[in-house]
Amino acid sequence: MFAVIAGLALAGCTLIPKYQRPAPAIAPAWPAEARQAAGPTNATIRAADIGWRQFFRDARLRQLITLALSNNPDLRAATLNVQQTRALYAVQGNALIPTGNINANATRQRIAYGYAGHGNSTTYSQYNVNLGVASYELDLFGRVRSLKRQALETYFASEEARKSAQIALVSQVAGAYLMEREAADQLSVARETLAAANTDYELSQRSHDEGVLSDIQLNAVQAQMDIDRVLVANYQQQFVQARDALALLVGRPLPNGLTPAKPFNPKICLADIPAGLPSDLLERRPDILEAEHQLKAANANIGAARAAFFPTVTLTGSAGTASTTLESLFAPGSETWAFSPQIVWPIFGARTAWDELQAIKAQKLIAAAQYQKAVQTAFREVADSLAARTNLKIQLSANEGLVAADGKNYQLAQALFSHGVDSQLDVLAAREALDSVRQSLIQSRYSRLFNLINLYQALGGGWRENSPGK
Repeated sequence: MFAVIAGLALAGCTLIPKYQRPAPAIAPAWPAEARQAAGPTNATIRAADIGWRQFFRDARLRQLITLALSNNPDLRAATLNVQQTRALYAVQGNALIPTGNINANATRQRIAYGYAGHGNSTTYSQYNVNLGVASYELDLFGRVRSLKRQALETYFASEEARKSAQIALVSQVAGAYLMEREAADQLSVARETLAAANTDYELSQRSHDEGVLSDIQLNAVQAQMDIDRVLVANYQQQFVQARDALALLVGRPLPNGLTPAKPFNPKICLADIPAGLPSDLLERRPDILEAEHQLKAANANIGAARAAFFPTVTLTGSAGTASTTLESLFAPGSETWAFSPQIVWPIFGARTAWDELQAIKAQKLIAAAQYQKAVQTAFREVADSLAARTNLKIQLSANEGLVAADGKNYQLAQALFSHGVDSQLDVLAAREALDSVRQSLIQSRYSRLFNLINLYQALGGGWRENSPGK
């Protein structure tokens, strides 16, 4: 028995099962629609390695992201969690090293003996200085090393979780910024529409007073003006809410020294994003890596549970000096020592250990299912973003065509009205149609940018500040 124990100790083995990555339940290539939408690319690096400073080209947006990375409380909590798990890993690793304690004490007491009225007493002194090892476990079956491995994988998982939190934050800040800019553009168009509606109403009022327009026609003009006023209020509310959401993500009120916002820029972010292969996600998406580290931690925990079936050997010992007088504490012959090994074998607790092992194995299966779900979710997010790219391009092109066509219709209606062919209501209808498609065009433009940001995030981009070599 002792030969077996010594052999295991020398081998330094653990009872951790051999880790095997679960087979990802995804296709080896993107769906046909996604591959067609991805198209050729001139990019030389993968999307996950593109720094967010190179991906986003708007100076104001880069300033907002910088502020968010410094002040956002969620990201700060994720960073502190990394520090915590790293410290816990160090604590677990220290269990492999014997803990030494220096203990110095002195005892002085008076002892009485004899019987009442005829007793004597003695004053007794004792001085001790010891260097001791307190209950050091010989890790013969790898229980402590298994727990250390579990703590290490948990630390790795927390680091990947921090990267995921940063990626999400960068994407959220960019999305909130686009929502603010979109609401500002829509508000500008709505205000132009309301100003034109006020002018139309004043002209219609004069025409009504002159008997040219009926009450029904005047009421129609006024109703449209009220609708435009409601739209202005709605877009104003959306703009304020988007700005508040941006401030919440940044973690502080937006400072006044930011670069002023510029008009719509279709190149606010990089459009040439390499999709790569689905297998790239397994190595580049932090949330997938986090799930895999959690799976490895659960696998290591099985080793610790298996070790519970075997004896636990602990050593306790001390060496020092003792004397009845302080002067002779370190004199020759005052040396003391103690050695107390202990073996504990949980014979009657085997059923409990077995049940605990089954529970830990079930936890590993849960972690494996969560890993596969993370892979499938990542695959779907990238495929959806790629597939939406083509449709968004079609919508954008169609809305640009509608704006051009309705713009010509509005000019034609004005010309016909000036020659007395069409009524003012025809001009009003043409203008409202033009303003409606202008709002749709704004939505299409920003939807395309949202799609690029979502694809960048889905491919694992955003955790690096700068691309390699920048």
